[in-house]
Amino acid sequence: MSEQNFKNHVRVVPLYHFFVLPMLMINCGWSIYRWIAAGFSVGGLEWVLTSVALFLGVLYARLFALSAQDRIIRLEERLRYERVLPEELRWRADELTVNQFISLRFASDDELPALMKQVLDEKITERKAIKRRIKNWRPDYLRG
Repeated sequence: MSEQNFKNHVRVVPLYHFFVLPMLMINCGWSIYRWIAAGFSVGGLEWVLTSVALFLGVLYARLFALSAQDRIIRLEERLRYERVLPEELRWRADELTVNQFISLRFASDDELPALMKQVLDEKITERKAIKRRIKNWRPDYLRG
């Protein structure tokens, strides 16, 4: 596995992103087309609703899993903060947003205190903006 950094840290799951989602979108479009071509029949509406429900179900399953990962990351980072941060910064962890927690996990232990203070003081909330400020990348190869 290559060394992780800002440019390559986003995980793409080829079967999910390039097969499952496109096929479900095509299925929705095809169902709508067939429904219109059949003259808006009740059976066609059933197929459209089923294809939309299947697409949304798969999409939400992925989003729910990512939300659970974000919660776990916040817990891991709080434990890390107890070990790494000086006393005056530890209590400020409660001020961090989810986006800030998720982004700061990539900062090395040496870099974290200064970067966290900067993020909080300057109220930087955008994930990419925070990640761009990281000099010594701490990889997370388990993110799904």
